[in-house]
Amino acid sequence: MIRCRPPKPGGKPLHQPSAAKRAGSRRPDELRVGLFNVKYSPNLGDGLLSECIEAELKRLVPGLSVEAFDLAGRTDYVAGGRLRGTALRLLQSSPTPVRHGLARALLGRSLSRQRPVWRSRLACIDAAVTGGGNLFSDADLNFPLKIDAAWGELRAAGIPTAVFAVGVADNWSETGAALFRRALAGANILEASVRDARSAEIWNRRLGPSGAPRARVVHDPGLLVARHVPQVRRPCTTRRIGLGLTHPTTLRYHSDEAAVSERDLNAWYAALVRGCFARGWTVDVFTNGSPEDEAYLRRLRAILTETAPAPPGGPAINFAPRFRNPTELAIFVSGLDLLMAHRLHANIAAYSYGIPQIGFTWDVKLVSFFNLTGRSDYICTAGRDWPETVLALVERGLREGLDRRRHGVILDEVRADVAVLADTLKAGVRGNRAQPSSKVNV
Repeated sequence: MIRCRPPKPGGKPLHQPSAAKRAGSRRPDELRVGLFNVKYSPNLGDGLLSECIEAELKRLVPGLSVEAFDLAGRTDYVAGGRLRGTALRLLQSSPTPVRHGLARALLGRSLSRQRPVWRSRLACIDAAVTGGGNLFSDADLNFPLKIDAAWGELRAAGIPTAVFAVGVADNWSETGAALFRRALAGANILEASVRDARSAEIWNRRLGPSGAPRARVVHDPGLLVARHVPQVRRPCTTRRIGLGLTHPTTLRYHSDEAAVSERDLNAWYAALVRGCFARGWTVDVFTNGSPEDEAYLRRLRAILTETAPAPPGGPAINFAPRFRNPTELAIFVSGLDLLMAHRLHANIAAYSYGIPQIGFTWDVKLVSFFNLTGRSDYICTAGRDWPETVLALVERGLREGLDRRRHGVILDEVRADVAVLADTLKAGVRGNRAQPSSKVNV
């Protein structure tokens, strides 16, 4: 017998998984779905959106079980390696052929060990979902290699598969594009959905000629976090401003903009914090959990303590310990009065809880989200826009809040998006879809 036990998550998840069962002992109407993404990434935003998909599918389909298939082979929420920042700097400074060669060598070994594990677990899976997250992007062949390996196993097992709420970047190398096309070749694709119009255009242009289904646009499932994790408001006599940090090397490696030096960014953050204190606001500094971001928080903590000390008896500056799982991140965000951050899912969580946000630009996915929610006025560039300009934007955000009607409509639309996915999976498993599944050719 093959045990179909899902990996044990770290900390309390957004939903409670059902008890494990053995293959062949399930009810005839039971549906078991495999969810492929990077759920256990040290960046807890990936886990947040993954657990929201799981929780919402289980709410919609009684008896459904969801098993996590992390594309990196992780089985728990862990802090991640401390050498990631060094690796990013090395990759950034290397020519493309060297970066691709390193990726093929390192990921190739890892995926060759992971594929048999996936293969055995897929014996218990009825249908699969790949999503959400920015999975169809090509940073040194990372996701092209992982998607190709995972979908090779799904194809071999004959498992119908949906692509849901993914981000699609237009940064594919020739090798990366070929790997994505090969991954989808001959697969039983139930449907494809992406999280913004730009991703849809890229998906349709890049993969449409090979026969991939046209992508529909849906909302990011992380927007449902407020519907699955209750808001927790901590007592505070001052306004609480959340300041989310991202390592400058990460910004340089992934950013669509000219990078700001770490020295200049440090000075800018210090001026921003001093401005918050001058207005009587408490500042809570945090990260989404990536080890390089945590390393930057530790360095900036010393700088802020020295150059922007909290006034005696006045508002405080707090440095949050690393959150152990997405629920802890969500609870922290839910208690803020306003959030400022680069990371997309910190901003998404804040919006879900009805908390105004200021997005620090660095790539198009964050801009797309602020445009979608009608908050494009609340975007600025850390290290470039004057701190006083940002502080004035904070004052406006605290005063105006969110458009509550639009907020409610968007959250209802997210639930409807997942409901379509649930119906698609059920129909795909029953095999009675009105139209045949798409087969992608190369």
